[in-house]
Amino acid sequence: MHVRKGDTVVVVTGKEKGKRGKVLRILTKKDRVLVERVNMVKRHTKPSQKHPQGGIIEKEGSIEISNLQIYCPKCDAPRRTGVKVREDGKKQRTCRKCGEVFEAAER
Repeated sequence: MHVRKGDTVVVVTGKEKGKRGKVLRILTKKDRVLVERVNMVKRHTKPSQKHPQGGIIEKEGSIEISNLQIYCPKCDAPRRTGVKVREDGKKQRTCRKCGEVFEAAER
């Protein structure tokens, strides 16, 4: 996957096109991603301990992973990622255009 939890991504297609947010969760079996404050959906919920009132709750819906690109702060734009191998043999994700190394996000 070209996107990891904690990455800042930009939606490149669909009704949410142009929105930017942080990856909250990755659903690998479905190839979908939850992005912070993007694709908000409303859920009608019964009262529970977490939500004692119940009612209508707004939360993030999932987005197809192919509709996202990682955000490069140096280029200030969404970019495709490339891979470079360091001297110690570990791989790093980089911006294909400027070569900026994307920090290892939390796992």
